[in-house]
Amino acid sequence: MPRAARTRPPSRTRRGVPLWAYLTALVGVPLLGVLVLSSVIIDTRRAEAASAVRAEAAVQVTALVDEARRTVENEAVWALLLWAMDSPATIEAIGLPVTQVSAQRPLVAGLQSDYRAATDDALTALGDRRPDLAGTVRADLATLRRVGEARTTGLHGLYLDYVSLSDQLMAVERRTATDAGAGGTPAATRAAIADAQLVAGYAQAASRQMPLYLGSMIDQEAGSLIGSRLGWETGWLAYTDARAQLADLTDPSIADRWQRFAVTPAVQGLDSSLDPAATPPGAVPTVAQVVTLVLQRTTRDTDTAALSGAAFQRAQLLAEEDADAATVRSTTTLVLAGGLAALAALGAALLARTIGRSLGRLAAQAAEVSQGSLVEVEARGPREVRTVGAALGTAVGSLRRIQDQARAVAEGDLTNVLLEEPLPGPLGTVVHASVQRIVSSVRQREELQSALAHQAAHDPLTDLPNRAQALALTTAALNRGRRSGEKTGLLFVDLDGFKAVNDGYGHACGDEVLREVARRLRGQLRGGDVVCRLGGDEFVVLVEPVDAEADLVELADRLISVVSHPITALGHRVGIGASIGVAVSRDAGVDADALLAEADTAAYRAKARGRGRAEVFDDALREQLSAQAELERAIAAGLRDGEFEVHYQPVVHVGSADVAGYEALVRWNRPGHGMVPPDQFIPIAETTRLVCDLDRWVLGQATRQLAAWRAAAAGRADAVTMAVNLSGRHLTDRRVVADVAAALADAGLPADRLVLEVTETVLVDDPVAAEHLAAIRGLGVSVAIDDFGTGYTSIGQLRSLPVDTLKIDRSFVASTEPGHDQLVALMIRAAHTFGLTVVAEGVEDLAQLGRLQDERCDHAQGWWFSRPLPADRAGELLLGPVAVPAVG
Repeated sequence: MPRAARTRPPSRTRRGVPLWAYLTALVGVPLLGVLVLSSVIIDTRRAEAASAVRAEAAVQVTALVDEARRTVENEAVWALLLWAMDSPATIEAIGLPVTQVSAQRPLVAGLQSDYRAATDDALTALGDRRPDLAGTVRADLATLRRVGEARTTGLHGLYLDYVSLSDQLMAVERRTATDAGAGGTPAATRAAIADAQLVAGYAQAASRQMPLYLGSMIDQEAGSLIGSRLGWETGWLAYTDARAQLADLTDPSIADRWQRFAVTPAVQGLDSSLDPAATPPGAVPTVAQVVTLVLQRTTRDTDTAALSGAAFQRAQLLAEEDADAATVRSTTTLVLAGGLAALAALGAALLARTIGRSLGRLAAQAAEVSQGSLVEVEARGPREVRTVGAALGTAVGSLRRIQDQARAVAEGDLTNVLLEEPLPGPLGTVVHASVQRIVSSVRQREELQSALAHQAAHDPLTDLPNRAQALALTTAALNRGRRSGEKTGLLFVDLDGFKAVNDGYGHACGDEVLREVARRLRGQLRGGDVVCRLGGDEFVVLVEPVDAEADLVELADRLISVVSHPITALGHRVGIGASIGVAVSRDAGVDADALLAEADTAAYRAKARGRGRAEVFDDALREQLSAQAELERAIAAGLRDGEFEVHYQPVVHVGSADVAGYEALVRWNRPGHGMVPPDQFIPIAETTRLVCDLDRWVLGQATRQLAAWRAAAAGRADAVTMAVNLSGRHLTDRRVVADVAAALADAGLPADRLVLEVTETVLVDDPVAAEHLAAIRGLGVSVAIDDFGTGYTSIGQLRSLPVDTLKIDRSFVASTEPGHDQLVALMIRAAHTFGLTVVAEGVEDLAQLGRLQDERCDHAQGWWFSRPLPADRAGELLLGPVAVPAVG
């Protein structure tokens, strides 16, 4: 391209009308004002309309709740009166003739039925707006009615239950009324809502006078509210206070209605008769007086309901008017804002047409430039357009220079002298700096990649190679050994006593100990040997080449010696040890995982034989590891082929021998071997992920079985629970909560019927397990400590553990050693103190059962009641008490 084309300055043009003049005059100020004002007004109007609609709905709900509360209060009076009429002792205490009371009973029973119907109608109406509240009240009310009819509670208890239900409704009513008057609700509507609440408070206080008055005639137990003159006088004070508050009514029509209502014969008669000051202690009304009071109360209740209805109707009317007015204002504002916006848009369209042609030409040229064609730019049109065109032309010239430098960068020629030449203007400065940064960034990226690779392959605490890197290094060493014919050695170092350091001095001290151990281990190795940290308190030492197995044993002894020297960490002098397993690659078929497993197995034997020693992986361990691997494969195949079964041992009530629940116990009917004892396959499964699969299978079988029993037992098994053992490995698995929830959902079993049994060690030692247990309990599932007393949990820790049941280990139940009876009794009492259920395991004779009965143990299980049974035989136990000689 000719140099003149790159350096020719843009031609001068005549000054035109500034672009900002068009924008300011035609669009800027009006459009900005319209948008801001319209947005504020529309938001305000919408908020007002939404608030008014919510207030209207809240007032309607408040009225429905008040009606429900009033009918419950009225029903309570007749329920209490009927209860008293059916109680000869109560009639005698009041001093009324039995014959006259019996004559009035049909009338009272009929009135009770009418008021119940009114209550049901009120709850039906409430259910249309608040089905949750209506359902709760309906359920509580059904219980009260049954209790009242069955007379399973005293007059005082029945009264307090009705009062509690009424108070709950009043609390909901007041909250709803508060919501109705919140926000931007007009003052008149808020005042009408307050009037309605005053009337409701009066109605509630008035409805409680009659029960408290009649109850004061009864000689109830000490502290009884309904059967004392104090209760009557307290209720009278509440009534007079509520009546006095009606002087604050703001609506003239409601206030006038109240004034006329207050002087009616029914109100005047009740106020004079129920005033404690007018009735001396010991005075008993006649039947005629009681009938008169009942009739007057009925009249007052009717008038009170009318007054309350008028107050709520007034509040609803005002709320509806507020909502309608707010909606109209919102709609009007929206229409006006739309019109103004349309005018503004029309102005903008005219403006766009005016400057569109000149901008269109410039845009076409800019588009060519953006597509890589560095064309000549013509600058015509309004002044601002010409200015932009001139700037674009200058930019095109600079882009040509940038293009040349970019080509050099793309070709990787970072030393080209062209890149050292600065470009004109600020853009040239930026581009020049960018080129330098590219070179620097390439170098930094290479350094960062190296650092990240190191971090991914090393333990951050000790800076030793981590587990993944250890396996990679071992694999590489084994490959080199196959080519050279040399052996590779692996030492598995498992620290002894490290957990005590962590528990006693804290994790910071433990971390310092691990760093010191890593330093000491490195100091004992040859130049080509490597020490790695697997995690926790486990290390491995990779040794290559290995001349003799004895050399590895000697190295292991040195490592044990240096690790066992006291360590000073954060001011604490601590002592730990090490158990080391030694493995040597003996054939070309061994891989890194297998060699690590061999060393791990040898270290396990070293710990089992007394710790602080080294063991070599030999043929005996090889056979043991092979047998274990074979058993693992057999377990996996058994799960796949349906070889496992679940037997169920009943857990019974100690006092009655009725079945309280079952414990699900897995059994393995292995083809060619028969029933494999659980202690032969469960520990093997617990060393691998197989135990999680086994747990899931047992969970599914047990929950489905209990659901089937519940469906077939026609209500006899509704309270029965199912206990399932959960392994520590599964409990720390991130999917365990989902596994439990899925089993319950698939079986359709309520969560509170499932009990998960875990060991003490898992609860105390693993915070992840405790976190998962808390989430499982959040589902509604219960948790039991299994084999309590065999671990390290103290009785005092029971208060803080996330459990519901304590299972006393069979060794304590069956023990005849001195003091064990007292220990079992202490466990039971402590568990009951903390609100836990107690299950005694391993009950095998009548004497053991008798001791548990004496100590008020809740449940028991053992061969004295039943061995673990297949599902069909275990289900038969639901038909009645477990047949044992101890229970007759």
